[in-house]
Amino acid sequence: MATSIRDIYIAGLKDAHALEAQAIQLCQRQVERLENYPELRERLREHVEESRRQQQRIDRILNALGTSPSTLKDIGTTIMGNMAAMGHAIAQDEVVKNSFANYAFEHYEIATYRALQTMADAAGDSAAQPLLQESLQEEQRMAEWIAQNLEPTIRRYMQREAAGQTAGV
Repeated sequence: MATSIRDIYIAGLKDAHALEAQAIQLCQRQVERLENYPELRERLREHVEESRRQQQRIDRILNALGTSPSTLKDIGTTIMGNMAAMGHAIAQDEVVKNSFANYAFEHYEIATYRALQTMADAAGDSAAQPLLQESLQEEQRMAEWIAQNLEPTIRRYMQREAAGQTAGV
């Protein structure tokens, strides 16, 4: 039984919607714990809102295609996001591990939006392109911000740890 291009595209959109649910949970859990890294906390807080808007854009695309997100996928990835955040919470260098994970996760989202653009093109959904492009650019900006702030975050962590202060969060 063959799957249509449209069906593949819709599945990709539903996966991306669930991915954003995971991103929201990951960022929210980190925001709740960050005390010694105010710039990082604020940028993650902003990215939670960006991720919500990205979900809304995907909702609009799915609605235009006559369908909706997968509640089951959203719930599953939300749980995964919470578990991933909790996994780093026990580490003394939590902020370092989160920074690495966040950088990787942003690139995963970048690849997702690029793939969705290709799928939208193949499915003939030119109306979705500006929405997907906006989300892609937000993810690229977040990945770049993490890259630019990795060194200062690591240095602050090391200084706090060496001074015997709470270093992780």
